Amino acid sequence: MIEKKFLTRTECGKDIVAYTIMNASGASVTLCNIGAAIISVNVPDRDGKLADVVLGYSDPLSYFGDGPCMGKVPGRYANRIAGGKFILDGKEYTLPVNNGPNHLHGGPEGFQNKVWESREHEGGVEFMYFSEDGEMGYPGALKAVARYEWSEDNELRLTFTAETDAPTIVNLTNHAYFNLNGEGSGTVLDHELRLNASEYLPTEGTLIPLGESEPVAGTPMDFVTAKRLGRDINEDFPALRYGKGYDACFVIDGAEEGVLQEAAELYSPESGRVLSVFTTQPGIQIYTGNWLAGCPESKNGGHYSDYDGVAMECQKFPDTPNRPDYPSAVLRPGEVYEEAIIYAFSVRK
Repeated sequence: MIEKKFLTRTECGKDIVAYTIMNASGASVTLCNIGAAIISVNVPDRDGKLADVVLGYSDPLSYFGDGPCMGKVPGRYANRIAGGKFILDGKEYTLPVNNGPNHLHGGPEGFQNKVWESREHEGGVEFMYFSEDGEMGYPGALKAVARYEWSEDNELRLTFTAETDAPTIVNLTNHAYFNLNGEGSGTVLDHELRLNASEYLPTEGTLIPLGESEPVAGTPMDFVTAKRLGRDINEDFPALRYGKGYDACFVIDGAEEGVLQEAAELYSPESGRVLSVFTTQPGIQIYTGNWLAGCPESKNGGHYSDYDGVAMECQKFPDTPNRPDYPSAVLRPGEVYEEAIIYAFSVRK
């Protein structure tokens, strides 16, 4: 069942709407056309009690221009591009710098801050955004579609497609923050995370990768065996100092273009909820909400603190346009960009 609801209207007259998809068990997902956002996921704990496990805001308009990129689809290029510059086919392109010296999430007017067109279609909800040639400095007019489907087994499937009329770069993900005890319940540092990633990308101080990936073994970046997010977060280690916590891209073991692969499993011992993440993407950025304090009023009428949610962003690697050795982010006319992410919710007794 899909229910569409009008939320509010922007100053320029655009309707902000939400779609709630509910399955037979009563578990549901709510999506919004601001940034094609996930604004609510209600799933049961080990006792069958439903709770919303995605962070979000009380005022829909707060989703515009927020620092955390709460629940939204950043673009045209998620994550960082060094110095806001890249070269494609011999031509240099300049993008707005909005994260220290770097370009982040497509810039201040990235896809996450746009009202997407939306519709119910074949049992799911589709959002479409048309990005003009030159928008935020990117070449080529790009049509991007984000399709969400919610299953009877509490699996949220997100499929991205994009097409362009000129060579460009594309990297799309979702930036939802999860708290498996329920949003507003406090820290996620007691959640246990396991990653299908034996290597990660070390960075310099502004979180631009230095180059080749390195083994996580013997470092605080090792989540090959599940451990608490907070166990090593205060260790004196470069990746943790630079980000005030985890904000790093992990290389998914066995990643193969177009093939769904397990990327992560998040578990809350308190609630029993489990979130398994699968993707066709080569990397997953783990961000422990290190700068959530000070963001707009939360859905529960309070305010989030740092580490109250964790984002697991399946994506191409950061700064790929400047790294020919990384899996390519180039999209050319006649090609179709297509990537998928599955968030599968379950419980552990």
